[in-house]
Amino acid sequence: MKFAYKFSNLLGTVYHRGNLNFTPDGNSLISPVGNRVTVFDLKNNKSETLPLAAKRNITCVALSPDGSLAIVIDEEGDALLISLVCKAVLHKYHWNRPVQSISFSPDSSKFVITKENVAEMYHAPGNKREFNAFTRDTTYFGPYDETTCIDWTEDSKCFAVGSKDMSTWVFGAKRWTNLIYYSLGGHKDAIVACFFEADSLNLYTLSQDGALCVWHCDTRPEDLELKPPKGWQAQLLQRKKQQQQQQEEEEGEKEEDDGEEGGGAKIQGKANPSEKEMKGKVKYRRAAKYFFNKEGDFNNLTSAAYHKKTHLLVTGFASGIFHLHELPEFNLIHSLSISDQRIASISVNSSGDWIAFGCSGLGQLLVWEWQSESYVLKQQGHFNNMTSLAYSPDGQYVVTGGEDGKVKIWNTSSGFCFVTFTEHTSGVTAVTFTSSGFVIVSSSLDGTVRAFDLHRYRNFRTFTSPRPAQFSCVAVDSSGEIVAAGSQDSFEIFLWSMQTGRLLDVLSGHEGPISGLCFNPMKCVLASASWDKTVRLWDMLDSWRTRETLTVASDALAVTFRPDGLELAVATLNAQITFWDHENAVQSGSIEGRHDLKVGRKELDKITAKHSAKGKSFTTLCYSADGQSILAGGLSKFVCFYNIKEQILMKKFEISCNLSLDAMEEYLDRRKMTEFGSLALIDQDAGVEDGVAVPLPGVKRGDMSSRHFKPEIRVTCLHFSPTGRCWAATSTEGLLIFSLDSGLVFDPFLLDFDITPRNVRIAVRQKEFTKAILMAFRLNEQKLIQEVMEAVPRNEIEVVCSSLPDLYVDKVLEFLASAFEVSHHLEFYLTWSERILMLHGPKLKTRAGKLLPTVQFLQKSIQRHFDDISKLCDWNRYNIKYALAVSQQRGVKRPNDEELEAPEPGGLRPGDEDAEEEEEMCM
Repeated sequence: MKFAYKFSNLLGTVYHRGNLNFTPDGNSLISPVGNRVTVFDLKNNKSETLPLAAKRNITCVALSPDGSLAIVIDEEGDALLISLVCKAVLHKYHWNRPVQSISFSPDSSKFVITKENVAEMYHAPGNKREFNAFTRDTTYFGPYDETTCIDWTEDSKCFAVGSKDMSTWVFGAKRWTNLIYYSLGGHKDAIVACFFEADSLNLYTLSQDGALCVWHCDTRPEDLELKPPKGWQAQLLQRKKQQQQQQEEEEGEKEEDDGEEGGGAKIQGKANPSEKEMKGKVKYRRAAKYFFNKEGDFNNLTSAAYHKKTHLLVTGFASGIFHLHELPEFNLIHSLSISDQRIASISVNSSGDWIAFGCSGLGQLLVWEWQSESYVLKQQGHFNNMTSLAYSPDGQYVVTGGEDGKVKIWNTSSGFCFVTFTEHTSGVTAVTFTSSGFVIVSSSLDGTVRAFDLHRYRNFRTFTSPRPAQFSCVAVDSSGEIVAAGSQDSFEIFLWSMQTGRLLDVLSGHEGPISGLCFNPMKCVLASASWDKTVRLWDMLDSWRTRETLTVASDALAVTFRPDGLELAVATLNAQITFWDHENAVQSGSIEGRHDLKVGRKELDKITAKHSAKGKSFTTLCYSADGQSILAGGLSKFVCFYNIKEQILMKKFEISCNLSLDAMEEYLDRRKMTEFGSLALIDQDAGVEDGVAVPLPGVKRGDMSSRHFKPEIRVTCLHFSPTGRCWAATSTEGLLIFSLDSGLVFDPFLLDFDITPRNVRIAVRQKEFTKAILMAFRLNEQKLIQEVMEAVPRNEIEVVCSSLPDLYVDKVLEFLASAFEVSHHLEFYLTWSERILMLHGPKLKTRAGKLLPTVQFLQKSIQRHFDDISKLCDWNRYNIKYALAVSQQRGVKRPNDEELEAPEPGGLRPGDEDAEEEEEMCM
């Protein structure tokens, strides 16, 4: 079993806070999600979370004009320089202060950041080979309060900075003679955004109270003049000019020229200034002032974006409404409400067709095409924490349930949610797929268990109990006929029939809340874990009687069967994992996991992390696809990977490194500790969204209704993919997927000195294909295996398959499953798969348990191609049918229609009027 699982993707969360950015081509959207960055490919309908993370939640992102670099800044002012080409961190920088905004200049030579009441300009990284990627050029002072926004002119000569002191400052990126700085007033609230007009110094400023000021400048960008240097810089420049002048004079004497060029260089100076240098300074005047809130529905303007080529202004408000205006006439184009939460960020792509909106309150991300008034992308994660997840039998989909009462289905390959069920009225506690993969069953605290159909996307069954009960867990047997749910208040287990929806029986016997249910995959046996320190086994075929009662040392929190159904694992409150041979009711092993959890200390804890870890435990368990290992997670940022046979810890996966979450560090910062306690107890920033509230005693999740809320890191559910290639975890940050990166692992198989790539290729040239395949698999290099497999002629595939040893059949199947994901030779690899399964099918059935993950991986890859190609074929078939129908309605003349009389010029045949009417209806 390999343990090279790496972070692959983040689902369930699409936007948290910060600014959105379109790539220069306008086809992808970059969104900050917590302390990570997600790239949404809108053309190919895919999302990818970059494999890097900041220390805290990201507040602002700047993208270079060429789209190759990005600067990501978190809440504390720590910055990461990211290469979007190789998806790696190139440099780190610390500003030690929160940064409000950052922007690259259009010519990619500089970038400006605003922090506190100053603006700092830096040389853009990548232009020069320097040790320090961030070199500060100039610091600009002027505003009296925090700065809020930045915008550059298109020629990168000037930039404007907005501030909370209701003023906007225009600074020169270079030392201009007629423009050093200029302050613009006229507003009565904080500046939200400022924008330069294209090829002009004219400026638009927008304030939080919904006011727009149009400023006209009396100077064009071409009329800005550089200021001559002073002091030692002027002396150095003068020396260079003199040396250059002497060289030109010497060359002129040699060539017997008049020397007019040398005399011209002397004239350029302050002795004879030109007319442009004698002109006055740059001046602004307010040409117009407009207000957005004329109708009386006053609400704060929260974000804005401006497209300079099309003069399109997009503004978002706190009520979820956005407006589209055309400037400078301020003509309203469109107004629409997309949410009841404030719009935190707006971005327009390069062509001006797509507009992206981010709502931080709901975690919602929208991309809207304003000309056709249609959604390009509409994604929203769970409003509250995720509580459970389950993989579909083929591994293509993941279903999640959240405390917001929603059930969402995510596509693992694209990363998008395509179905959301909102029938539950309270938090969802557990979700699961049936064995067919077309039905999802979920339990909720609202007292219902619901079944959802994935063919018609509807809730077709609702199971309820005779008396109200809060269901904490749910399970479905392997046939999909029996649905079981455990109650946490009445301590009973309810059984329903999926076909009829009727209650079959109520299983009583537990003396505490039911914490987990699991059906045996191979037998009709139900295992139930409870807080009464017992695990009961119920026989579904023998009048639902208690078959066995297993006593554990502490309260049972989770229970799961091994994929082959021969072993049972139970997690208890004392942080132990016990393994049972349930057939003989004998404990086969145990793992002590208290020291592996490594719990962090919360800001408001009175005790250290070492002592608080004594009360922590694993709350979720999951076997690996081959049953050799087990995953365990709980109230910690780590997921532990144990080997069951050796009962040792193999690896620990860190779910998050986000310090914006609580309980992340083992030791508290002494600078935040006083003799009276932690500074987190003091509500320093009243009315501000960021802070910490004092929770009530015993509260785990925090007070959602308080102004300040700092969530605690935890893992609520774990699940292994049926293919064995990846596993998923629902945590405070969202749905994290870890995939097996086989490209980083060199794992040879029965390697020998004679097995080299050269000898493999020699065997291929000699047409000894079976020998070449065996040698390539023993070397175990993916590209070499692909080269050998594709070199086999199609008519010899059957002969090669029949001569393969049984040991290599498994490896060929695994390679075929992975090849389907990246290769376009579908028919060729389908032929390989068919021949392998037909010739070795009986032998493969004898070890079905071991081969099940590989076969499911192969099924997932083939099914994905089948879905894509079938949609394309259906679309083409319907288009051909439509074209034939239209051609028949038009009365196309066929060779056997010569006897029909030709119509008169300008006339119609009998029935042509009806045909034209039908054609218009079809169109």
